[in-house]
Amino acid sequence: MTKAQARQKAKELVAKMTVEERLSQLVYNSPAIERLGIDEYNWWNEGSHGVARAGTATVFPHAIAMGATFDPDLVGEVADAISTEGRAKYNKHVKYGDHDIFKGLTFWAPNINIFRDPHWGRGQETFGEDPFLTSQLGISFINGIQGKGDFYKAAACSKHYAVHSGPEKNRYGFNSVTDMHDLWETYLPAFEKTVEAGVAGVMGAYNSMNGVPCCAHSYLLVDVLRKKWNFDGYIVSDCDAIGDIYKFHKYVNSLTEVAAVSLKNTCDLNCGGTYGALVDAYEQDLVTEDEITAAAENVFTIRYLLGEFEEVRPYSDIGLDKLDSKEHRALNLKTAEQCITLLKNNNFLPLDKNTDKKIAVIGPNALSVTALEGNYNGYASEYVTVADGIRRVFTNADIKVEKGCNYCMEHLNYCSGFGNMLSDGVAIAAEADITILALGLDCSIEGEDTGFVDDYTTSGDKNSLYLPATQQKLAEAVCDVCENVVVVLMCGSSIDVGEKVRNHAKAVIHSWYPGSLGGLALANVLSGEVNPSARLPITIYRGDHDMPDFEDYSMKGRTYRYIEGDALYPFGFGLSYTNYKYDNAKLVSADGEKITVSAEVENAGGIAGKEIVQVYAAYTDSRVVTPHWQLCSLKSVNLEADEKKEITLDIDRYWVKAVNVDGERVEPDGKITLYIGGHQPDSVSDKLLGYPCLKIEV
Repeated sequence: MTKAQARQKAKELVAKMTVEERLSQLVYNSPAIERLGIDEYNWWNEGSHGVARAGTATVFPHAIAMGATFDPDLVGEVADAISTEGRAKYNKHVKYGDHDIFKGLTFWAPNINIFRDPHWGRGQETFGEDPFLTSQLGISFINGIQGKGDFYKAAACSKHYAVHSGPEKNRYGFNSVTDMHDLWETYLPAFEKTVEAGVAGVMGAYNSMNGVPCCAHSYLLVDVLRKKWNFDGYIVSDCDAIGDIYKFHKYVNSLTEVAAVSLKNTCDLNCGGTYGALVDAYEQDLVTEDEITAAAENVFTIRYLLGEFEEVRPYSDIGLDKLDSKEHRALNLKTAEQCITLLKNNNFLPLDKNTDKKIAVIGPNALSVTALEGNYNGYASEYVTVADGIRRVFTNADIKVEKGCNYCMEHLNYCSGFGNMLSDGVAIAAEADITILALGLDCSIEGEDTGFVDDYTTSGDKNSLYLPATQQKLAEAVCDVCENVVVVLMCGSSIDVGEKVRNHAKAVIHSWYPGSLGGLALANVLSGEVNPSARLPITIYRGDHDMPDFEDYSMKGRTYRYIEGDALYPFGFGLSYTNYKYDNAKLVSADGEKITVSAEVENAGGIAGKEIVQVYAAYTDSRVVTPHWQLCSLKSVNLEADEKKEITLDIDRYWVKAVNVDGERVEPDGKITLYIGGHQPDSVSDKLLGYPCLKIEV
C-alpha cells in the first residue's frame, strides 16, 4: 500500500466518524469505534534496543552502545530483528484480544537527540554526540523498524523534537535557549535526515525552545517540520507534555487552551489525557473541525500503513518462533561484541583463554543484570553477566567474584549488611593474578527523571564526571594490592576512573549497557576470540574538565566539534588488537552535492580485524563560527592480517557547509580540508593511536 492510498482510505474512514469520535482517536489509548469496525489501539510502545515492557524479547545493547559500533548496517539489522519480534508479539496480542499499552506496533524510537553534555542521564538512549553519526544510525534504525514491504512492519518515531538533553529535574518546564546557528548545525540535522528517510512519526519534547513549548511550537512543528521538510506522518507529544504546557510552562491559562494550541500546531496525538479537553475547545471555537479531521487522518494513515484494517493482515505469518530466536541471539552477541570499546591496552590483552591463573572479578557490575539492560528495556530469557561470561570463556581459571561496593552509597556499621564490602573485594584482588574491575552505573543512577538525589546524581543526571566515591575507593584499593588490573566500565556516558587507576590499569574498556549477552561478549573480547573494533560515540572527558553550565544549550565548549582543551579519550577513538595503516588518500570527484574520496587501508598487525574508516571535514568561514571538524562519512572494512584494500567513501556536501546566523547552510568562504583515518584528526587521537590522519584539500 502506498502512503497516498493509505491516506485516501484514512480520509474515507474518518469521514464516517462524528466529530466526537474523531476527537476520541487523538489520545494514545484510542478507544474502539465498534460501529466502524475499529478496535481500540494503544499507540505507546518502546523498542529502542528490543521490544520493551511486554514480556520476553531479545535485549540488544542500548542505543549508545549501538552508536559505538559506528556501523549503520549492523544497527539496521538490529532494528529489523526488533520489528520482527514486535510483529510476532502483536500477532498473538491481537489473537487474544490484548490491546493494552506496549502491545502495539508504533515504537517511540529512535531517540536522536544530541548527547551534548556528559552529565545527562538519558544520553544512554541516544546514538551519541555527533549529528552525522546520529543521522546515519537513525536512518538505518528506522528503515529496519519499518521494513521495505508494502506495509510498515512497525512504525518508528524520531524523538524528542527538539533541543532536548536535560536537565531531568526540571525538564517539564525547562526552556532551552539556542540560536539559529546551533539549532540548524547541531540540534535539527538528525531530525531533518530521518524525516527525509520516511520516518512515520515525530515526538515533541517536554521543554520549551526559546520560550515556546515544543509540543505547541509553530516554528518547529508547522514552519519547519510540516512545511519546510514536508513531513506528512504523525506528531505525538511526549507523555503528559501537553498538560505540562499549562501546569509547568504557564504558557496558557487553561487545559482547554493548551489542547487547542497544540492541535492547531499539528500535534496529532496526545500521550496523556489533556486532549480530552478538545471537546470543550471545539465547542468554544478554539479549534476547527478541519483541524480535528486532519489530525485524525494523520493517525489513521499510520494505522492503515501498518495493515490493521486488511482482511489478511501483513506479516501475520511471523510467529513466536522468531521471538528470542537463535538468529536473534547470535545477532545480539555480535552487536555486543562490536560495541565494546578498548580505550587502553599496555600489550596486556588479549588474555589466554586457557589460562589457569587466579582471576578476581570485582565491582558493583560484576553480577549486575540491570547494567546489561540499560533502560527502556525488555526482559531477556537469559542474562550473561560479566562474571558469568568470564566463567564461560576462561574455563580453566580459578575465578573469584565479589561485589566490593555499591554503586554510590557506602554504609559503615550497617546492620542490614551489604553496606561496606570493600575488604571482601580487596582480599580476593590481593590473591589474584588478574583482577577485572567491573565498575560503572545502571539506570537507577543515570536515567530518566529518577527523582533520586544524592551527592553523585540528581534525578538521573550525574553531578560528577568521575566514578562515584565508593567505587573510586574500591578501585584504588584494588590497584594497591593487584598488579594486573583491567578496568571495565558499564554505563551510558563519560566517566573518568581517576589518574591513579587509569595509570595503574593494564587495560581500560568501555562496555556501555551491552545487552543481555554483554558479559559473554566482554569475555570474548578479553580472550581475543573477538578483536575489538568499536569507537567512542561521545567524548570521554577528564573528571575535572571545565564544562559549560549544564543548562546552557550553546554548543561552545561542547562535544568534540567545539571542545576547549583536550579530551581524555576523544570521540571516534578506539583501539584494536591489530594495527592499521592508511596511504594514498585521493580526491576522486567533487561535483555537485557529492564529494568522493578514496584511501588505501592496510591491516599491518598479526590478526584479522574490522576497521572503522572515518572522514572528517574542517572548513572555515569568515561569517560564522565553524566546528574544529565534522564527521562526514564512515565505512566499515574487514581485513585479514596483512591485507590491504582501497576504500571509497562518499560525502554529502550537506555536512561540509557552514551554517550561518540565520540557520542556512551555505558554501564556506574558506578552504575545505578532509581528513581520513581510523579516528578524528586531533592531537590526542594521533598520540594514542600513533599516526595522523591523511589530508585532502577540496
